[in-house]
Amino acid sequence: MTAYLLVDLEIFDKEGYSKYPPQVWPLIEKHGGSVTHRITAFEAMEGEWEPGRMVIIEFPDKDAARRFLEDPEYVPVKEIRMRTANSLMVLGEAE
Repeated sequence: MTAYLLVDLEIFDKEGYSKYPPQVWPLIEKHGGSVTHRITAFEAMEGEWEPGRMVIIEFPDKDAARRFLEDPEYVPVKEIRMRTANSLMVLGEAE
């Protein structure tokens, strides 16, 4: 079943973060995933949730997404994101 990583990002070091996408995208692809959407300029319609930037990453299934997140090659790349942005991430399956 198709799975999605939804990542809510607040980038506070744009220059440092700019090194992250070119390194992470090949790792996402290595695990059968693809970045399907990068969304900005949100407007809260109900509630108070207003992400700064949302990235949606599609994987063939949850196991592929987990393999990406657990890939040893991802560890140093993840550190770039952790140093340059605050992020929230959830994994879900499409129905």
